Amino acid sequence: MDWVTCAHSAGCTGVAVRPAGRCLAHLPPDQLSEALRALRPGRLLDLRGTTVNGDLMSRVIEAAGGRPGRARFDRARFTGDVRLPGVTFTGDVSLDDARFDRLASFFGARFEGNVSMAGARFAREFSFHGVTVRGHVSLDRALMSRDALFSQAVFGRGLSCERARFDGYAAFDGARLCGGAAFRGTRFGRTLSFRKVMGNAGFDAAHFAGDAYLSATGRLSAARARADGLLDVVVARCGVDLRGVAVSGPTTLRLTDSQADLEGAVLRGPAVVAGKGRSTLTSLRRVEAVDLALSGLDLSACRFAGLAHPSGVRVEDCVFALTPRGVRVNLRRPMVRWFSRRRALADEHTMRGGPHAADPAATPDHLAALYAGLSPDDHVTSADFASAAAEMRRLAGHRWWP
Repeated sequence: MDWVTCAHSAGCTGVAVRPAGRCLAHLPPDQLSEALRALRPGRLLDLRGTTVNGDLMSRVIEAAGGRPGRARFDRARFTGDVRLPGVTFTGDVSLDDARFDRLASFFGARFEGNVSMAGARFAREFSFHGVTVRGHVSLDRALMSRDALFSQAVFGRGLSCERARFDGYAAFDGARLCGGAAFRGTRFGRTLSFRKVMGNAGFDAAHFAGDAYLSATGRLSAARARADGLLDVVVARCGVDLRGVAVSGPTTLRLTDSQADLEGAVLRGPAVVAGKGRSTLTSLRRVEAVDLALSGLDLSACRFAGLAHPSGVRVEDCVFALTPRGVRVNLRRPMVRWFSRRRALADEHTMRGGPHAADPAATPDHLAALYAGLSPDDHVTSADFASAAAEMRRLAGHRWWP
């Protein structure tokens, strides 16, 4: 402890109130009343390590006029319900390693500074619904044993929940993340509802043990995340990074004027990627998906090399790259060949000396398998792919240069 602890007993970690030498929880009634009268709005509130019941919490907030200044609750234990409607904390608030045995509701509260709840433990429901925080909020390594509500909350300088654990239902619907949110390595034990959220959000290496519904207007990343149930992602006018994601249940990715990257993803259930407007998919390299439907997407720059199950990919109303039109002179017969334009995979441009010509997976053999396995819905693209497959097989079997 970096504070003078209560003299009531060796087991009490509460910060001592001078000159009594005891924490607020162990002060006699007359000394407690005197200590509470010393509190003023905007002044420091120090309850570090103190065991706080519901009555004491109410009296402390009332004594501070509902407007405490800097508040320090590190390692405090709240044994009663915590309800703070209409309370404004005018300074930074620290609740690191605090324990909440019952309901913790900050509904209607306002924080003018930063809020740190790193390592906090919430045994019952935790509500941050509708809370406005002008600073940064940290819930790193925190444990929410029951439902956690953050809907309609406003985070002025971002939210950090790295390596946190949400064992119950978690809702962030309608939250505003002005500085973005980080959920790196976080575990969600039940359903996560992250719908209509404003701002960037990162779920890199997160674990969704239940269904996950993600919808944001800023950049969304879930690289190397693991989803045991359903994964539903809806984004508009932003980028989505799903590289290396592993999903056991159904996957739905809906894009509106957005860009997505699925490189290295493992999609064990049925998967759908649908686009509206100018939506692009940049990579399906090394993707494992036995049932993948692509529709309404710009695939002109999408890399397919290493796709594990091309026969399981259905393509509808998508745009592909085009081969150049022209004449090629060869030393073998036929010496002059005329090439008309056809639809092609971006990997073919790579093989022919494009910007990623060193890609070892972009070989004629691999491309022949891709062209033969993919299933476009329109006859023109199907015919182009059949022609491309024949061309790749010809190149694979008759290449004479080193």
